[in-house]
Amino acid sequence: MLEASPLDDGWILRHEDEALPAVVPGCVHTDLLAAGAIPDPFLGRNEGEVAWVGRREWSYESELPAVTSGHEQTDLVFDGLDTAAEIRLDGRLLGRVRNMHRSYRYDVTGLSGALTVRFVSAYAEAEAVRGRTGERPAAYAEPYQYLRKMACSFGWDWGPTLVTAGIWRPVRLERWSTARIARVRPLVTVERGTGVVELHVEVERTRVEAELALEARVGGLRVRGEVSGSCGTVRLEVPGAALWWPRGYGEQALYEVELTLSHGGAPLDVWQRRIGFRDVELDTSADEWGTGFTLVVNGERLFARGVNWIPDDVFPSRVTRERYRRRLRQAADAGVDLVRVWGGGIYESEDFYTACDELGLLVWQDFPFACAAYPEEQPLRGEVEAEARENVVRLMPHPSLVLWNGNNENLWGFRDWGWEERLGGDSWGEGYYLGVLPRVVAELDPTRPYTAGSPWSGSWERHPNDPAHGTHHSWEVWNREDYAVYRSEVPRFVAEFGWQAPPAYATLRRALPGEELHPDSPGMLHHQKAEDGNGKLERGLLRHFARPDRDFDRWHYLTQVNQARAVAAGIEHWRSHWPVCAGTVLWQLNDCWPVTSWAAIDGDGREKPLYHELRRLYADRLLTLQARDGGLVVAAVNQGAGEWTAAVRLRRMSVAGEVIGEGAVEAAARARAVAVARVPAELTPQGAKEFLVADARKSPRSNEAEGGGTLRALYFPVPDREVPYPEPEFEVELVPDGVAVTARTLVRDLLLQADRLAPDARAGRGLVTLLPGERVTIGVEGWETPDAAAARAALYCQEPAR
Repeated sequence: MLEASPLDDGWILRHEDEALPAVVPGCVHTDLLAAGAIPDPFLGRNEGEVAWVGRREWSYESELPAVTSGHEQTDLVFDGLDTAAEIRLDGRLLGRVRNMHRSYRYDVTGLSGALTVRFVSAYAEAEAVRGRTGERPAAYAEPYQYLRKMACSFGWDWGPTLVTAGIWRPVRLERWSTARIARVRPLVTVERGTGVVELHVEVERTRVEAELALEARVGGLRVRGEVSGSCGTVRLEVPGAALWWPRGYGEQALYEVELTLSHGGAPLDVWQRRIGFRDVELDTSADEWGTGFTLVVNGERLFARGVNWIPDDVFPSRVTRERYRRRLRQAADAGVDLVRVWGGGIYESEDFYTACDELGLLVWQDFPFACAAYPEEQPLRGEVEAEARENVVRLMPHPSLVLWNGNNENLWGFRDWGWEERLGGDSWGEGYYLGVLPRVVAELDPTRPYTAGSPWSGSWERHPNDPAHGTHHSWEVWNREDYAVYRSEVPRFVAEFGWQAPPAYATLRRALPGEELHPDSPGMLHHQKAEDGNGKLERGLLRHFARPDRDFDRWHYLTQVNQARAVAAGIEHWRSHWPVCAGTVLWQLNDCWPVTSWAAIDGDGREKPLYHELRRLYADRLLTLQARDGGLVVAAVNQGAGEWTAAVRLRRMSVAGEVIGEGAVEAAARARAVAVARVPAELTPQGAKEFLVADARKSPRSNEAEGGGTLRALYFPVPDREVPYPEPEFEVELVPDGVAVTARTLVRDLLLQADRLAPDARAGRGLVTLLPGERVTIGVEGWETPDAAAARAALYCQEPAR
């Protein structure tokens, strides 16, 4: 039977004559941090102080023990090496590697001694490749397009430039005899209610003549098969198999599959995975609105409630199974049902996809290409195909994985960013996205759809980012426009859009120790990586709010409110236009360090107000007021499995708290549908002193007294800076596990910043608007010494213009 032994102890990191203990898996930066040899690059402006690390050569050294197990072959297996390295054993060259996204295996039978993995600088490797292939344009100056490495190691408009090297995934010895399982490619389908698993098996042998057998088990069934040469296939059928569904649509039924390779009745190797039976399609058919982009799972057409995922740490070896689950649990709790693994990062670890399988989160997986023209010559072309083949097969068992995507923004970049002229006919990646990658997916994983890129209209006959066709990235709004412009069009699928805000206050205090915080203080500017990011923040803020002058706390609150408002403007509008628009994928869920960014969860894992707003925006039932056709409509968006007859109470009110007019409309929404009702003209608010309130029960059985029974939508006809808000008056009292607030006036956008109470404190809700006399209870976790005065000081809301 194959025996595996981890090699995670006894490693030394060496540069020239300097040596220190190393942790494997890990990277040079984390080892240097552990040794106190560099300052924490996440704090202050230390990032620049450690730039030298990425430009040096580093060696990892260990001792490979002599093997006396009696097996015929011993392999040294690296699951991930970052990135360009040579591996030597007792001075003997085992191999040279240049791809972070692949694993490597070396026959070391009978060998032992000093094991050395010498990493050259990623910069040096990139420059060497650039010298062979020629210059290629990119959105950023660093040379990330010339090697197969996590692109955002070189910095991004939300990330630091910390160019890593190291043994970033596990390394082990595998000892085996006769044969081992080299690869299993599971094709999992559903045929007329029967779950079908076809296991396509490849084996490696030490003895060609040995007769090998396969046995597979799933769902109580057992099937045998034979191996011919190096290949074999086993097919299992599970009648009446329970289906795997995305969250909100059904259960996440998972089945254990076990495949045993044997010789003469004795097991040689075992492969085990969990699978889920489900069918997935991507409907890109033409219709009266253009070309659709709708995911269909088990015959159910979905509006995808998505988020973009970046590596959760710029040092990905630090992301544990528990951290993956915590972050993805946060996504699921916010109503998310799709996570896009963005192309400037990595193929994530098994822990990521396993958590998505269990939580019912659909995964859209980019191949790692982003915002650059990529050479198609060697040595890159062979690396691209090899990594794609390995990772497609590696991730195939996961039912959560529903879409392969060729790249991020490169087709768009070729057309709009001046690349075509600069390239002058040189290769730039099109052959990957429209050739190599779809061929690999079609050959190895025909059970899942592939799309060439995001954005992509489906054809060069149309603009790549045409909102009427395929996927669309909406960035003109953040870069140049007011977020109200989101409401000017209805893309078929919004794969990226977003708005910036700073991280939580406690995150800033930890990341910028001792700094007097100001929007343009040195540390704040260093932790703002977007081009003119603060300028865009300010311009977006001043379209809606009065300038907060030099009051940092007020600026911090208002920018977070503006982020939530901007995202709400887009999602409410686009969801109300389902099925024309079939999904929104927020940029972005998470951060990889403490930074001002588009994230809903900051680099320390704290939830911004946007996160809590997502819980409302991505709920099964959403009530929204929209300006359409010269008037107002109320839209009842129902993504639930049952019908929703929304009896909507409408109140036209003054900001002083008076009810000017009152009425009701009914919007009857079928399951997974939207119903729209027009607001009577006499209830439409006029001028700066009026607004409209729409309230509806989530269901006839919902109990308002227990909380969460009523959905509310608000409509103010003018920006906040024009609204004569009253001086907010409210009462605060401590209640078990939280804070209760009772409004005496209109209190808009009330926010309890729980991390100001204690760094680890967390509020159970975000922004809430209260009418006079209304009361809200805000749960607080992690606050060990409750204090009413501290609670009041941590509460923020809209105030009269000063």
